[in-house]
Amino acid sequence: MSLSGAAVRRKKVSSSNREEAAARPALLLAWYDRHRRKLPWRPLPGEDPDPYRVWLSEIMLQQTGVKWVAPYFEKFVARWPSVNDLGRASLDDVLRMWAGLGYYSRARNLHACAVAVKRDHGGAFPDTEEGLRALPGIGPYTAAAIAAIAFGRRTMPVDGNIERVVSRLFAVEEPLPQAKPLIQQLATTLLGATRAGDSAQALMDLGSTICTPKKPACALCPLNDDCSGFARGDQETFPRKVAKKTGELRRGAAFVVTRGDELLVRTRPEKGLLGGMTEVPTSEWRAAQDDKAALKQAVKLKGLGKWHRKAGVVTHVFTHFPLELVVYTATVPARTRAPDGMRWVPIATLSDEALPNVMRKVIAHGLGE
Repeated sequence: MSLSGAAVRRKKVSSSNREEAAARPALLLAWYDRHRRKLPWRPLPGEDPDPYRVWLSEIMLQQTGVKWVAPYFEKFVARWPSVNDLGRASLDDVLRMWAGLGYYSRARNLHACAVAVKRDHGGAFPDTEEGLRALPGIGPYTAAAIAAIAFGRRTMPVDGNIERVVSRLFAVEEPLPQAKPLIQQLATTLLGATRAGDSAQALMDLGSTICTPKKPACALCPLNDDCSGFARGDQETFPRKVAKKTGELRRGAAFVVTRGDELLVRTRPEKGLLGGMTEVPTSEWRAAQDDKAALKQAVKLKGLGKWHRKAGVVTHVFTHFPLELVVYTATVPARTRAPDGMRWVPIATLSDEALPNVMRKVIAHGLGE
C-alpha cells in the first residue's frame, strides 16, 4: 500500500479497499468522541465553536506547541474577549502581550487581522476559505482550519500531526515538502460526511497523542488494522523528509547600558526580523564577524566609561540561522540622555516591554552577577 503520487493516480481500488476507506472517518470520530483533548480554545461537546477563539488559537499554534500556547491564549482572551476588543487595542499592547511566544510577525498579523475584521466585516469572521484567506496573516492552512472547525466547511487542514498520520497510514514514500499535495489529497479522504471540524481535530489529536514522532502507540490507534506503515513495521520512518540546510552562524554584540535602575532600550523597525519588538542596542548580526568589529558598533553616550565584556556568549536559534551575541555592559551618570531613537525604561517594569526571547537572555546575562 506504499504510495507515490503516480501510484495513487494508477491505483485500482478494490471493494475491500473502498470499505476500509469508508470506515476510516467513522472510526476516527468514534475515537475522538472518547479521547478528545481538553484545550482552552476548544468548546465542550455540544457547544458551538467561537470563530474568534478558533482563529486566535490557530495563529498562536503556528510553529508553536500547545503547552506554550495555552497560557498565552488565556491571557489574550482575558484581556480581549472578542475580535472587536482586540481590533481596538494598540499594536504595542499586542506585542507586549505576545512577548516570549516567538515568530513576532504573527502578532503583527494578528492585530492587523483583528482590525480588518472589526472595520470591514462588522466583527464577524468570513465563513469561507476564500473570505478568510483575504484577511492578513491567514494562509491556506489557517483558512481551512478556521473554515472547518469554526464553520463546519467540508475541508481538511493539514498540519504536522496530520502529515505524520496520513504519511504512515498510506506509507507515502515521496519526501516532504514535495509530498504535501499528495498528503492533502489523501487526508481529504478521511473527512466524515458531517462534522468536518471534528474530523480534522481527531487527526490532530491522534497525531499528538498516539501517532507521535517517536515510539507511536500503534496498539491504541483506531486505524492500526488499516495502516500500511504499521503493517510494514517502519512507521517511525514516515514522513520521509529531505534534510534541511542549516543557516550560517551569525555573530554580534549586545550592549547593556544602565543608568541607576534604568536600562537603555530601543524599538526595532516594524518590518523585518523581530519587527516592532524591544531590544537593547546591538551591533549588526553578521556571519564571521569578529568581536572587535562588533564592538566598534557600540552605542555612543556622554559619560559612558569602559565597556565590560561578560564572560560567555548568548546563543539563540532563529528559523533560518543560529546567533551568538557577546554581551558588553556599562553604566552612565544619572542625567545621561538617551540617544535618538532610544529610551530609558525602569528595570523593574521590563516585563511590560515587548522583549523577544533573545533579548530576555541578553538582559539576564548582562544584569546577572
